[in-house]
Amino acid sequence: MSETALSARSDIEDKALVRSFSYINGKWMAAQSGESFAVTDPANGDHLGDVAAMSPEESSGAVGAAQAAFPAWAALLPQERATILRRWFELQLKHKEDLARIMVLEQGKPISEARGEIDYGAAFVEFYSEEAKRPNIEGVTSHLPDAEVELWREPVGVVALITPWNFPSAMLTRKAAAALAAGCSVVAHPSGETPYSALALAELAERAGIPAGVFNVVTGIAPTVVEPWTHDPRVRALSFTGSTNVGKLLYRQSAETVKRLVMELGGHAPVIIFKGANLDVAVEETIKAKFATSGQDCLGANRIYVERAIYDDFCAKFIDATKALTVGNGMDDPDIGPLMNEKAVQKQEEHVADALGKGAKLAFGGKRHPLGPLFYEPTVLVDVPADACIMTEETFGPVAPITPFDTEDEVVARANDSEYGLVAYLHSHEPRRIYRLSRALQYGMVAVNRTKVTGAPIPFGGTKQSGLGREGARLGMEEFTEIKYICRDWA
Repeated sequence: MSETALSARSDIEDKALVRSFSYINGKWMAAQSGESFAVTDPANGDHLGDVAAMSPEESSGAVGAAQAAFPAWAALLPQERATILRRWFELQLKHKEDLARIMVLEQGKPISEARGEIDYGAAFVEFYSEEAKRPNIEGVTSHLPDAEVELWREPVGVVALITPWNFPSAMLTRKAAAALAAGCSVVAHPSGETPYSALALAELAERAGIPAGVFNVVTGIAPTVVEPWTHDPRVRALSFTGSTNVGKLLYRQSAETVKRLVMELGGHAPVIIFKGANLDVAVEETIKAKFATSGQDCLGANRIYVERAIYDDFCAKFIDATKALTVGNGMDDPDIGPLMNEKAVQKQEEHVADALGKGAKLAFGGKRHPLGPLFYEPTVLVDVPADACIMTEETFGPVAPITPFDTEDEVVARANDSEYGLVAYLHSHEPRRIYRLSRALQYGMVAVNRTKVTGAPIPFGGTKQSGLGREGARLGMEEFTEIKYICRDWA
Protein backbone atom coordinates (compact mmCIF):
# COMPACT_ATOMS: atom_id res chain seq x y z
CA MET A 1 0.00 0.00 0.00
CA SER A 2 1.56 3.30 -1.09
CA GLU A 3 1.20 6.25 1.24
CA THR A 4 -1.40 8.89 0.41
CA ALA A 5 -2.26 12.19 2.04
CA LEU A 6 -5.10 10.34 3.74
CA SER A 7 -3.00 7.48 5.12
CA ALA A 8 -0.30 9.93 6.22
CA ARG A 9 -2.64 11.70 8.61
CA SER A 10 -1.67 11.33 12.25
CA ASP A 11 -5.31 11.12 13.41
CA ILE A 12 -5.89 7.82 11.53
CA GLU A 13 -4.35 5.13 13.68
CA ASP A 14 -4.75 2.00 11.55
CA LYS A 15 -3.09 2.96 8.27
CA ALA A 16 -4.07 -0.35 6.66
CA LEU A 17 -7.67 0.86 6.56
CA VAL A 18 -6.69 3.38 3.88
CA ARG A 19 -6.71 1.41 0.64
CA SER A 20 -6.33 2.74 -2.89
CA PHE A 21 -6.83 -0.48 -4.88
CA SER A 22 -9.97 -2.48 -5.62
CA TYR A 23 -10.60 -5.60 -3.53
CA ILE A 24 -11.32 -8.53 -5.87
CA ASN A 25 -11.15 -12.23 -5.06
CA GLY A 26 -9.37 -11.56 -1.79
CA LYS A 27 -6.63 -9.43 -3.40
CA TRP A 28 -5.94 -5.70 -3.59
CA MET A 29 -5.72 -4.89 -7.28
CA ALA A 30 -4.62 -1.83 -9.23
CA ALA A 31 -6.08 -1.28 -12.67
CA GLN A 32 -3.98 -3.04 -15.30
CA SER A 33 -4.06 0.16 -17.32
CA GLY A 34 -2.61 2.06 -14.38
CA GLU A 35 -5.56 4.46 -14.50
CA SER A 36 -6.86 6.04 -11.31
CA PHE A 37 -9.05 8.93 -10.19
CA ALA A 38 -8.49 11.59 -7.57
CA VAL A 39 -10.40 11.90 -4.30
CA THR A 40 -10.56 15.31 -2.62
CA ASP A 41 -11.71 16.77 0.69
CA PRO A 42 -14.86 18.83 -0.04
CA ALA A 43 -14.12 21.14 2.89
CA ASN A 44 -10.91 22.53 1.42
CA GLY A 45 -10.21 20.80 -1.90
CA ASP A 46 -7.15 18.97 -0.53
CA HIS A 47 -6.07 15.93 -2.53
CA LEU A 48 -6.58 12.83 -0.37
CA GLY A 49 -5.25 10.24 -2.80
CA ASP A 50 -5.78 8.41 -6.09
CA VAL A 51 -7.89 5.27 -6.33
CA ALA A 52 -7.77 2.54 -8.98
CA ALA A 53 -10.12 3.01 -11.94
CA MET A 54 -10.95 -0.51 -13.08
CA SER A 55 -11.83 -1.47 -16.65
CA PRO A 56 -15.02 -3.23 -17.81
CA GLU A 57 -13.05 -6.46 -18.13
CA GLU A 58 -11.75 -6.16 -14.56
CA SER A 59 -15.27 -5.39 -13.34
CA SER A 60 -16.52 -8.55 -15.09
CA GLY A 61 -13.64 -10.44 -13.52
CA ALA A 62 -15.01 -9.52 -10.09
CA VAL A 63 -18.33 -11.12 -11.08
CA GLY A 64 -16.46 -14.26 -12.07
CA ALA A 65 -14.75 -14.34 -8.67
CA ALA A 66 -18.08 -13.88 -6.91
CA GLN A 67 -19.71 -16.58 -9.01
CA ALA A 68 -16.92 -19.04 -8.22
CA ALA A 69 -17.09 -18.28 -4.49
CA PHE A 70 -20.89 -18.43 -4.27
CA PRO A 71 -21.49 -22.22 -3.97
CA ALA A 72 -19.19 -22.69 -0.97
CA TRP A 73 -20.51 -19.59 0.81
CA ALA A 74 -24.13 -20.59 0.21
CA ALA A 75 -23.37 -24.14 1.46
CA LEU A 76 -22.07 -22.95 4.83
CA LEU A 77 -24.33 -23.55 7.78
CA PRO A 78 -26.25 -20.34 8.52
CA GLN A 79 -24.59 -20.10 11.93
CA GLU A 80 -21.16 -20.21 10.25
CA ARG A 81 -22.04 -17.22 8.09
CA ALA A 82 -23.49 -15.58 11.18
CA THR A 83 -20.22 -15.96 13.10
CA ILE A 84 -18.22 -14.31 10.32
CA LEU A 85 -20.68 -11.42 10.02
CA ARG A 86 -20.55 -10.95 13.77
CA ARG A 87 -16.77 -10.56 13.59
CA TRP A 88 -17.20 -7.97 10.81
CA PHE A 89 -19.62 -6.04 13.03
CA GLU A 90 -17.25 -6.12 15.99
CA LEU A 91 -14.33 -4.89 13.88
CA GLN A 92 -16.38 -1.96 12.61
CA LEU A 93 -17.08 -0.85 16.17
CA LYS A 94 -13.47 -1.42 17.19
CA HIS A 95 -12.27 0.87 14.37
CA LYS A 96 -15.18 3.30 14.61
CA GLU A 97 -13.05 6.41 15.06
CA ASP A 98 -10.80 5.71 12.08
CA LEU A 99 -13.80 4.84 9.89
CA ALA A 100 -15.56 8.05 10.93
CA ARG A 101 -12.51 10.20 10.21
CA ILE A 102 -12.00 8.64 6.79
CA MET A 103 -15.65 9.40 6.04
CA VAL A 104 -15.45 13.03 7.13
CA LEU A 105 -12.36 13.65 5.03
CA GLU A 106 -13.87 12.30 1.82
CA GLN A 107 -17.54 13.22 2.40
CA GLY A 108 -17.46 16.32 4.59
CA LYS A 109 -20.20 15.55 7.12
CA PRO A 110 -19.74 16.55 10.79
CA ILE A 111 -17.68 14.03 12.76
CA SER A 112 -20.50 13.31 15.20
CA GLU A 113 -22.76 12.39 12.27
CA ALA A 114 -20.01 10.20 10.83
CA ARG A 115 -19.65 8.35 14.13
CA GLY A 116 -23.39 7.90 14.20
CA GLU A 117 -23.31 6.50 10.68
CA ILE A 118 -20.70 3.90 11.65
CA ASP A 119 -22.91 2.79 14.54
CA TYR A 120 -25.97 2.76 12.29
CA GLY A 121 -24.25 0.83 9.50
CA ALA A 122 -22.68 -1.68 11.87
CA ALA A 123 -26.09 -2.33 13.42
CA PHE A 124 -27.24 -3.84 10.11
CA VAL A 125 -24.31 -6.24 10.16
CA GLU A 126 -25.16 -7.26 13.71
CA PHE A 127 -28.85 -7.62 12.84
CA TYR A 128 -28.21 -9.80 9.79
CA SER A 129 -25.62 -11.87 11.61
CA GLU A 130 -28.56 -12.93 13.78
CA GLU A 131 -31.16 -13.05 11.00
CA ALA A 132 -28.88 -15.35 8.97
CA LYS A 133 -29.88 -18.15 11.33
CA ARG A 134 -33.62 -17.64 10.70
CA PRO A 135 -34.36 -17.74 6.95
CA ASN A 136 -37.80 -19.21 7.63
CA ILE A 137 -40.92 -19.19 5.48
CA GLU A 138 -44.47 -20.37 6.09
CA GLY A 139 -45.26 -23.97 5.35
CA VAL A 140 -48.01 -25.10 2.98
CA THR A 141 -50.52 -27.86 3.55
CA SER A 142 -50.51 -30.27 0.63
CA HIS A 143 -53.41 -29.91 -1.80
CA LEU A 144 -52.71 -33.32 -3.36
CA PRO A 145 -53.35 -36.80 -1.91
CA ASP A 146 -50.24 -38.73 -0.84
CA ALA A 147 -47.97 -35.76 -1.62
CA GLU A 148 -45.69 -33.85 0.71
CA VAL A 149 -45.07 -30.15 0.12
CA GLU A 150 -42.03 -28.13 1.20
CA LEU A 151 -40.89 -24.57 0.57
CA TRP A 152 -37.20 -23.68 0.69
CA ARG A 153 -35.67 -20.21 0.69
CA GLU A 154 -32.43 -20.14 -1.32
CA PRO A 155 -29.92 -17.35 -2.10
CA VAL A 156 -30.29 -15.83 -5.57
CA GLY A 157 -26.55 -15.90 -6.36
CA VAL A 158 -24.26 -12.98 -7.17
CA VAL A 159 -25.62 -9.61 -6.05
CA ALA A 160 -24.38 -6.24 -7.37
CA LEU A 161 -24.48 -3.29 -4.97
CA ILE A 162 -24.16 0.35 -6.07
CA THR A 163 -23.84 2.80 -3.19
CA PRO A 164 -23.96 6.63 -2.94
CA TRP A 165 -21.63 9.27 -1.56
CA ASN A 166 -23.92 10.72 1.13
CA PHE A 167 -23.84 7.61 3.36
CA PRO A 168 -20.74 5.78 2.09
CA SER A 169 -20.53 3.29 4.96
CA ALA A 170 -24.12 2.60 6.02
CA MET A 171 -25.52 2.06 2.54
CA LEU A 172 -22.90 -0.59 1.86
CA THR A 173 -23.33 -2.46 5.13
CA ARG A 174 -27.14 -2.32 4.92
CA LYS A 175 -27.08 -3.97 1.51
CA ALA A 176 -24.08 -6.28 1.87
CA ALA A 177 -24.98 -7.69 5.29
CA ALA A 178 -28.42 -8.74 4.05
CA ALA A 179 -27.05 -10.35 0.88
CA LEU A 180 -24.21 -12.13 2.69
CA ALA A 181 -26.54 -13.39 5.42
CA ALA A 182 -28.82 -14.84 2.75
CA GLY A 183 -25.87 -16.79 1.33
CA CYS A 184 -25.19 -14.57 -1.69
CA SER A 185 -21.81 -13.33 -2.88
CA VAL A 186 -21.35 -9.64 -3.61
CA VAL A 187 -19.75 -7.23 -6.05
CA ALA A 188 -19.98 -3.64 -4.82
CA HIS A 189 -19.27 -0.30 -6.47
CA PRO A 190 -18.93 2.75 -4.20
CA SER A 191 -19.30 6.31 -5.41
CA GLY A 192 -16.13 7.68 -6.96
CA GLU A 193 -16.36 10.65 -4.60
CA THR A 194 -16.24 8.50 -1.45
CA PRO A 195 -14.46 5.19 -2.20
CA TYR A 196 -12.22 5.06 0.86
CA SER A 197 -15.04 4.19 3.28
CA ALA A 198 -16.01 1.14 1.23
CA LEU A 199 -12.40 0.00 0.85
CA ALA A 200 -11.89 0.28 4.61
CA LEU A 201 -14.93 -1.96 5.11
CA ALA A 202 -13.41 -4.45 2.65
CA GLU A 203 -10.20 -4.50 4.71
CA LEU A 204 -12.24 -5.30 7.82
CA ALA A 205 -14.27 -7.91 5.93
CA GLU A 206 -11.04 -9.71 5.08
CA ARG A 207 -9.93 -9.59 8.70
CA ALA A 208 -13.32 -10.95 9.76
CA GLY A 209 -12.78 -14.04 7.60
CA ILE A 210 -15.17 -13.43 4.71
CA PRO A 211 -13.73 -15.80 2.10
CA ALA A 212 -12.00 -14.58 -1.05
CA GLY A 213 -14.48 -13.75 -3.80
CA VAL A 214 -17.49 -13.50 -1.51
CA PHE A 215 -17.22 -9.73 -0.96
CA ASN A 216 -15.64 -7.64 -3.72
CA VAL A 217 -15.31 -3.85 -3.96
CA VAL A 218 -14.66 -2.50 -7.45
CA THR A 219 -13.69 1.15 -7.78
CA GLY A 220 -13.72 3.32 -10.87
CA ILE A 221 -15.96 5.36 -13.13
CA ALA A 222 -19.56 4.29 -12.48
CA PRO A 223 -20.72 3.46 -16.05
CA THR A 224 -17.47 1.60 -16.75
CA VAL A 225 -17.81 -0.58 -13.66
CA VAL A 226 -21.58 -1.00 -13.38
CA GLU A 227 -22.83 -1.39 -16.93
CA PRO A 228 -21.14 -4.80 -17.40
CA TRP A 229 -22.97 -5.99 -14.28
CA THR A 230 -26.39 -4.93 -15.56
CA HIS A 231 -25.91 -7.02 -18.71
CA ASP A 232 -24.25 -10.00 -17.03
CA PRO A 233 -26.63 -12.95 -16.48
CA ARG A 234 -24.41 -14.17 -13.65
CA VAL A 235 -25.53 -11.16 -11.61
CA ARG A 236 -28.95 -12.21 -10.37
CA ALA A 237 -29.88 -9.18 -8.26
CA LEU A 238 -28.93 -5.53 -8.17
CA SER A 239 -29.38 -3.11 -5.28
CA PHE A 240 -28.95 0.62 -5.88
CA THR A 241 -29.25 3.77 -3.79
CA GLY A 242 -29.20 7.03 -5.71
CA SER A 243 -31.19 9.32 -7.95
CA THR A 244 -34.41 8.29 -9.65
CA ASN A 245 -32.95 9.10 -13.08
CA VAL A 246 -29.98 6.76 -12.59
CA GLY A 247 -32.33 4.16 -11.11
CA LYS A 248 -34.43 4.23 -14.27
CA LEU A 249 -31.30 3.74 -16.37
CA LEU A 250 -30.24 0.72 -14.31
CA TYR A 251 -33.80 -0.61 -14.49
CA ARG A 252 -33.70 -0.51 -18.31
CA GLN A 253 -30.24 -2.02 -18.52
CA SER A 254 -31.16 -4.84 -16.13
CA ALA A 255 -34.34 -5.77 -17.98
CA GLU A 256 -32.37 -7.78 -20.53
CA THR A 257 -31.37 -10.33 -17.88
CA VAL A 258 -34.53 -9.98 -15.71
CA LYS A 259 -32.66 -9.23 -12.50
CA ARG A 260 -34.13 -8.90 -9.05
CA LEU A 261 -34.00 -5.16 -8.27
CA VAL A 262 -33.91 -3.32 -4.96
CA MET A 263 -33.81 0.45 -5.38
CA GLU A 264 -33.86 3.33 -2.95
CA LEU A 265 -34.27 6.34 -5.20
CA GLY A 266 -35.06 10.03 -4.80
CA GLY A 267 -37.20 11.60 -2.13
CA HIS A 268 -39.12 14.84 -1.68
CA ALA A 269 -40.32 14.60 1.89
CA PRO A 270 -43.14 16.84 3.07
CA VAL A 271 -43.34 18.06 6.67
CA ILE A 272 -46.91 18.82 7.76
CA ILE A 273 -47.46 20.76 10.98
CA PHE A 274 -50.96 21.32 12.39
CA LYS A 275 -52.06 23.77 15.04
CA GLY A 276 -52.18 22.05 18.42
CA ALA A 277 -48.84 20.31 17.78
CA ASN A 278 -46.05 21.06 20.22
CA LEU A 279 -44.50 23.97 18.35
CA ASP A 280 -41.06 23.72 19.96
CA VAL A 281 -40.85 20.01 19.18
CA ALA A 282 -42.05 20.62 15.64
CA VAL A 283 -39.34 23.22 15.09
CA GLU A 284 -36.60 21.06 16.62
CA GLU A 285 -37.56 17.97 14.65
CA THR A 286 -37.97 19.88 11.38
CA ILE A 287 -34.50 21.40 11.82
CA LYS A 288 -33.17 17.84 12.14
CA ALA A 289 -35.16 16.63 9.15
CA LYS A 290 -33.93 19.49 6.97
CA PHE A 291 -30.30 20.03 7.92
CA ALA A 292 -28.88 16.60 8.84
CA THR A 293 -26.00 15.68 6.51
CA SER A 294 -26.11 19.34 5.40
CA GLY A 295 -29.44 18.55 3.74
CA GLN A 296 -27.86 15.86 1.55
CA ASP A 297 -30.22 13.08 2.59
CA CYS A 298 -32.97 11.31 0.67
CA LEU A 299 -35.03 11.51 3.88
CA GLY A 300 -34.41 15.25 4.13
CA ALA A 301 -37.37 17.61 4.53
CA ASN A 302 -37.97 19.27 1.17
CA ARG A 303 -41.35 20.96 1.68
CA ILE A 304 -42.56 22.36 4.99
CA TYR A 305 -46.34 22.92 5.22
CA VAL A 306 -47.59 24.80 8.30
CA GLU A 307 -51.23 25.44 9.21
CA ARG A 308 -51.95 29.13 8.79
CA ALA A 309 -53.04 29.68 12.39
CA ILE A 310 -49.50 28.93 13.64
CA TYR A 311 -47.57 29.85 10.50
CA ASP A 312 -46.01 33.10 11.71
CA ASP A 313 -45.01 31.65 15.09
CA PHE A 314 -43.47 28.56 13.48
CA CYS A 315 -41.53 30.60 10.91
CA ALA A 316 -40.13 32.92 13.58
CA LYS A 317 -38.93 30.03 15.73
CA PHE A 318 -37.59 28.08 12.76
CA ILE A 319 -35.65 31.08 11.44
CA ASP A 320 -34.10 31.67 14.87
CA ALA A 321 -33.11 28.01 15.12
CA THR A 322 -31.57 28.12 11.64
CA LYS A 323 -29.57 31.22 12.50
CA ALA A 324 -28.07 29.32 15.45
CA LEU A 325 -26.68 26.54 13.22
CA THR A 326 -22.91 26.45 12.87
CA VAL A 327 -21.07 25.94 9.59
CA GLY A 328 -17.58 24.50 9.30
CA ASN A 329 -15.15 21.71 8.53
CA GLY A 330 -16.60 18.35 9.53
CA MET A 331 -13.65 17.63 11.81
CA ASP A 332 -14.70 20.62 13.95
CA ASP A 333 -18.16 19.04 14.35
CA PRO A 334 -20.38 21.87 13.11
CA ASP A 335 -24.08 21.55 12.32
CA ILE A 336 -23.49 22.10 8.60
CA GLY A 337 -20.50 20.90 6.59
CA PRO A 338 -19.62 21.41 2.93
CA LEU A 339 -21.72 20.09 0.10
CA MET A 340 -20.27 17.27 -1.96
CA ASN A 341 -19.44 19.10 -5.18
CA GLU A 342 -19.93 22.23 -7.24
CA LYS A 343 -23.03 20.83 -8.94
CA ALA A 344 -24.72 20.48 -5.56
CA VAL A 345 -24.01 24.10 -4.66
CA GLN A 346 -25.26 25.31 -8.02
CA LYS A 347 -28.53 23.48 -7.43
CA GLN A 348 -29.07 25.42 -4.19
CA GLU A 349 -28.43 28.68 -6.02
CA GLU A 350 -30.82 27.75 -8.83
CA HIS A 351 -33.61 26.69 -6.48
CA VAL A 352 -33.31 29.82 -4.35
CA ALA A 353 -33.25 32.14 -7.37
CA ASP A 354 -36.24 30.39 -8.92
CA ALA A 355 -38.29 30.55 -5.70
CA LEU A 356 -37.52 34.24 -5.16
CA GLY A 357 -38.38 34.98 -8.78
CA LYS A 358 -41.79 33.38 -8.26
CA GLY A 359 -42.63 35.36 -5.13
CA ALA A 360 -41.01 33.57 -2.17
CA LYS A 361 -39.30 35.68 0.49
CA LEU A 362 -35.75 35.12 1.71
CA ALA A 363 -35.81 34.96 5.52
CA PHE A 364 -32.20 33.92 6.11
CA GLY A 365 -29.11 32.82 4.19
CA GLY A 366 -29.38 32.40 0.47
CA LYS A 367 -25.77 32.41 -0.69
CA ARG A 368 -22.44 30.60 -0.54
CA HIS A 369 -20.67 30.70 2.79
CA PRO A 370 -17.29 32.47 2.98
CA LEU A 371 -15.64 29.30 4.37
CA GLY A 372 -15.14 27.92 0.87
CA PRO A 373 -16.67 27.23 -2.55
CA LEU A 374 -18.60 24.12 -1.45
CA PHE A 375 -20.15 25.66 1.65
CA TYR A 376 -23.68 27.05 1.41
CA GLU A 377 -25.44 28.98 4.12
CA PRO A 378 -28.36 27.29 5.90
CA THR A 379 -31.25 29.05 4.20
CA VAL A 380 -34.93 29.67 4.92
CA LEU A 381 -37.48 30.67 2.29
CA VAL A 382 -41.02 31.60 3.35
CA ASP A 383 -44.30 31.96 1.45
CA VAL A 384 -42.94 29.65 -1.22
CA PRO A 385 -45.42 29.15 -4.08
CA ALA A 386 -46.39 25.69 -5.29
CA ASP A 387 -44.90 26.26 -8.75
CA ALA A 388 -41.38 26.91 -7.43
CA CYS A 389 -38.90 24.23 -8.54
CA ILE A 390 -37.92 23.57 -4.93
CA MET A 391 -41.47 22.38 -4.24
CA THR A 392 -41.26 19.66 -6.89
CA GLU A 393 -37.55 18.80 -7.25
CA GLU A 394 -35.23 17.22 -4.69
CA THR A 395 -32.97 19.98 -3.35
CA PHE A 396 -30.34 17.87 -1.56
CA GLY A 397 -28.95 20.82 0.36
CA PRO A 398 -29.52 23.18 3.30
CA VAL A 399 -32.42 25.22 1.88
CA ALA A 400 -35.74 25.05 3.73
CA PRO A 401 -38.91 26.20 1.91
CA ILE A 402 -41.94 26.96 4.13
CA THR A 403 -45.50 27.60 3.01
CA PRO A 404 -48.89 27.86 4.77
CA PHE A 405 -51.99 25.69 4.33
CA ASP A 406 -55.60 26.03 5.44
CA THR A 407 -57.28 22.60 5.41
CA GLU A 408 -56.36 18.98 5.94
CA ASP A 409 -57.62 17.92 2.53
CA GLU A 410 -55.60 20.67 0.87
CA VAL A 411 -52.32 19.74 2.50
CA VAL A 412 -52.74 16.01 1.89
CA ALA A 413 -53.33 16.69 -1.80
CA ARG A 414 -50.29 18.97 -1.98
CA ALA A 415 -48.10 16.49 -0.11
CA ASN A 416 -49.14 13.62 -2.37
CA ASP A 417 -48.69 15.65 -5.56
CA SER A 418 -45.22 14.25 -6.20
CA GLU A 419 -43.59 11.48 -8.18
CA TYR A 420 -41.72 10.60 -4.98
CA GLY A 421 -43.00 8.65 -2.00
CA LEU A 422 -40.18 7.84 0.40
CA VAL A 423 -41.00 9.48 3.75
CA ALA A 424 -43.43 12.06 5.14
CA TYR A 425 -43.25 13.87 8.47
CA LEU A 426 -46.41 14.75 10.41
CA HIS A 427 -46.82 16.84 13.56
CA SER A 428 -50.18 16.66 15.34
CA HIS A 429 -51.58 15.61 18.70
CA GLU A 430 -55.03 14.63 17.39
CA PRO A 431 -55.21 10.80 17.32
CA ARG A 432 -57.86 10.58 14.61
CA ARG A 433 -56.01 13.03 12.38
CA ILE A 434 -52.76 11.11 12.87
CA TYR A 435 -54.53 7.91 11.82
CA ARG A 436 -56.21 9.53 8.79
CA LEU A 437 -53.04 11.09 7.48
CA SER A 438 -50.90 8.04 8.18
CA ARG A 439 -53.31 6.24 5.84
CA ALA A 440 -53.74 9.04 3.32
CA LEU A 441 -50.11 10.02 2.77
CA GLN A 442 -48.71 8.09 -0.20
CA TYR A 443 -45.31 7.35 1.29
CA GLY A 444 -43.48 4.20 2.27
CA MET A 445 -42.69 5.63 5.71
CA VAL A 446 -44.50 8.16 7.91
CA ALA A 447 -42.85 9.76 10.94
CA VAL A 448 -45.24 11.23 13.51
CA ASN A 449 -43.98 13.92 15.90
CA ARG A 450 -40.39 12.84 15.35
CA THR A 451 -37.67 12.64 12.71
CA LYS A 452 -35.56 9.54 13.32
CA VAL A 453 -37.41 6.41 12.26
CA THR A 454 -34.90 4.20 10.46
CA GLY A 455 -32.86 1.30 11.82
CA ALA A 456 -31.92 -2.29 11.17
CA PRO A 457 -35.20 -3.89 12.36
CA ILE A 458 -37.50 -1.83 10.08
CA PRO A 459 -38.21 -2.21 6.33
CA PHE A 460 -36.80 0.94 4.70
CA GLY A 461 -38.20 1.96 1.33
CA GLY A 462 -40.63 4.07 -0.63
CA THR A 463 -43.50 4.06 -3.09
CA LYS A 464 -43.98 5.50 -6.57
CA GLN A 465 -40.66 6.63 -8.09
CA SER A 466 -38.83 6.50 -4.78
CA GLY A 467 -37.89 2.89 -5.29
CA LEU A 468 -38.54 -0.83 -5.31
CA GLY A 469 -38.33 -3.35 -2.49
CA ARG A 470 -37.21 -2.86 1.08
CA GLU A 471 -33.92 -2.73 2.97
CA GLY A 472 -33.55 -3.69 6.60
CA ALA A 473 -35.66 -6.06 8.67
CA ARG A 474 -36.36 -9.66 7.65
CA LEU A 475 -37.69 -8.35 4.32
CA GLY A 476 -34.28 -6.92 3.48
CA MET A 477 -32.71 -10.38 3.48
CA GLU A 478 -35.64 -11.93 1.64
CA GLU A 479 -34.98 -9.57 -1.30
CA PHE A 480 -31.89 -11.69 -2.02
CA THR A 481 -33.59 -15.08 -1.85
CA GLU A 482 -35.82 -17.20 -4.07
CA ILE A 483 -38.52 -19.58 -2.90
CA LYS A 484 -38.25 -23.13 -4.19
CA TYR A 485 -41.33 -25.34 -4.02
CA ILE A 486 -40.90 -29.13 -3.62
CA CYS A 487 -43.82 -31.52 -4.19
CA ARG A 488 -42.80 -35.06 -3.23
CA ASP A 489 -44.39 -38.50 -3.41
CA TRP A 490 -42.63 -41.41 -1.68
CA ALA A 491 -43.58 -43.89 -4.40
